[in-house]
Amino acid sequence: MTDRANTFEIRRREVAQRLLDENPDALVIAGLGATVWDLTAAGDRHSTFPLWGAMGGAAAMGLGLALAQPEKRVIVVTGDGEQLMGLGALATVAVQRPGNLAIVVFDNESYGETGMQATHTAAGVDLAGIARAAGFPTIVSASTNAELDDALRTVSSGKGPVFAWLKVRAEASPFALPPKDGAWLKDRFRRHLLGPAAVGE
Repeated sequence: MTDRANTFEIRRREVAQRLLDENPDALVIAGLGATVWDLTAAGDRHSTFPLWGAMGGAAAMGLGLALAQPEKRVIVVTGDGEQLMGLGALATVAVQRPGNLAIVVFDNESYGETGMQATHTAAGVDLAGIARAAGFPTIVSASTNAELDDALRTVSSGKGPVFAWLKVRAEASPFALPPKDGAWLKDRFRRHLLGPAAVGE
């Protein structure tokens, strides 16, 4: 963790709450780790699928979901460490260009799951620049609360694929754990999306 990351104004739990409150009908993929806890703390919804593993897979999963459900807004909420592991997915998202997909990265410049070691973004890696080079048509960044409102409006309604890079404070928050049964979470999400018949009921 860097000293700079302690000074960012944006608080991740507050943003997670706003994302859910302002997008009640969205389908949400939570990248593993702290973003899962953030979204669970904001309200464990049947329309949120939390990844307990599969580091680097959140953007790709969001892409598949957005293509399969073009009438639904799909929001991926993940961290900088998880997204750094899945950079290749950004190129595929940009090529496929799903207009209903937004990828939101909570960047605290730290690997929160393994001891808050500094990630590459602490050394200057520009995730928004990578998304731009890949071909994302809509990119927003926010590192202050004054910039946050515009960024979240774009996440909610901007023409996708949207990439939102939010610099959030590096801080420890109480765990808010969703259920750990992956099969149950999968069935819950499918039931919400497709109805009871999707899980054999």
